[in-house]
Amino acid sequence: MAQQKGVDGKVVAEHNSREKGVWIVIHGKVYDMTDFLDEHPGGAEIILKYAGMDATEEYDPIHPPDAITDNLDPSKHLGPLIPDTLPAPPAPTPAPAPAPNTVTIAQKGGNAAGNADRPEEYVKPPLEEILSLHDFEAVARRSMNRRGWNYYSSGADDEITMRENHNAYHRVWFRPRILRNVKSVDFSTSIWGYRTSMPVYITATALGKLGHPEGEVCLTRAAAKHDIIQMIPTLASCSFDEMVDAASPGQVQFLQLYVNADRARTVKIIKHAKERGVKALFVTVDAPQLGRREKDMRTKFEGNASSQQTSGKDNFRRDQGAARAISSFIDPSLNWDDLAELADAAKGMKVVLKGVQCWEDAVMAAERGLDGVVLSNHGGRQLDFAPSPLAILPGVVAALRAGGHLAPRPDRGKFEIFVDGGVRRATDVLKAVALGATAVGIGRPMIYSMSTYGEEGVSKALQILKDEFEMNMRLLGAPTIHDVVPSMVDTSALHAPAVGGTMYQENYEQMMPVGVKARL
Repeated sequence: MAQQKGVDGKVVAEHNSREKGVWIVIHGKVYDMTDFLDEHPGGAEIILKYAGMDATEEYDPIHPPDAITDNLDPSKHLGPLIPDTLPAPPAPTPAPAPAPNTVTIAQKGGNAAGNADRPEEYVKPPLEEILSLHDFEAVARRSMNRRGWNYYSSGADDEITMRENHNAYHRVWFRPRILRNVKSVDFSTSIWGYRTSMPVYITATALGKLGHPEGEVCLTRAAAKHDIIQMIPTLASCSFDEMVDAASPGQVQFLQLYVNADRARTVKIIKHAKERGVKALFVTVDAPQLGRREKDMRTKFEGNASSQQTSGKDNFRRDQGAARAISSFIDPSLNWDDLAELADAAKGMKVVLKGVQCWEDAVMAAERGLDGVVLSNHGGRQLDFAPSPLAILPGVVAALRAGGHLAPRPDRGKFEIFVDGGVRRATDVLKAVALGATAVGIGRPMIYSMSTYGEEGVSKALQILKDEFEMNMRLLGAPTIHDVVPSMVDTSALHAPAVGGTMYQENYEQMMPVGVKARL
């Protein structure tokens, strides 16, 4: 049948059950999925849902483009669909509800018409009106579909740690220096000798096509334009090779790695990344079990698997949100003794532990000969009440320095300290750098900017950060990033409890994000 000129859509429609056979159409081509049903990483249910129909719209957001051709026996590729022959499908199940396009704005004392609250239609603002990374999040909240928003924005349990990641930056104050020549400001730096235009990298976030149809390649291209480093996620919607192919010549990329229970597959991924020129491997170590992300769990995941799961034929659960649906392959037995095998496979690449949450583990990583750590709690998505990375940064730096681990190492280069989570301003980054971080990973703001405005949005977000760096380094009295030192920050309030509601807060007219009007 594969040799025929085309497959009649009426014949396709008849193959709509296990008993009759299961055929689907993707991008105008017909595939026989009958024998693949129970092998499909997402289970048979999602394929059966589209049996006898065109499944392209469901397939595209999550699958890499070559997933079906790589995983389905060629004999099951039945040929092109004859145009305009496939019967119309039955009325579809409603898609996940989009975020509301009306915003209820509180009216203190009511308005002239006597209404205390009334909904106001939300109009997505043009990109030129975006002033901060907060604005991208505000637009994403009001314009993304519910499934994507819930996945990206969710934190663990009561989301205390997720919020604390950001709030901790509010408790570190600057000690600006004056009368320094800041006519020219240079905020570029280097990570193991790889230059970057600012001490920021785009950290790994999964399932980019939940937010934008092009997915993570938007991040790749924007990172190239602004000369910063992108960390490629294991659970990207785009394939690894798509992201590497989208990179500009000489562009530096890192790889974030979830270790698979099938170590042979993990080693294969590492070696392929090394062959493609990836410079560093960031091994995620804070996810032996997925955190309980209730906002996401309320959204049943009806998409397809990530690129890695599709190519590896993992099974995963769909009943508890996108996060739980894509994470079943991660190995909870990963321990310190396994790192030697990973480091051996990555020989020639830098190896970093991502998800360190105390100084003791940072010291152990240095003693094991690794190249750095990321102080991270997975964006507040794992253990609620885990400390914010900024809060533990001074203690980690002190412990590493006391052990001599921050001294230059001629054989491996400097042991680097990174942080991620909660960053929304260049001032946040400068505080982390002052306290000893080499660079800071930014995740959600990048994915929000991509989801709302595509590659242009990511580029705008990075330009906003550059503008903030220039202004704030001048005001801080730091001509270069190397002049941002510990004496420029006051951490005496870093571990102080948050202050509750006050009369000042009650009277304060809150700054509203773009597209939302404040009313008196």
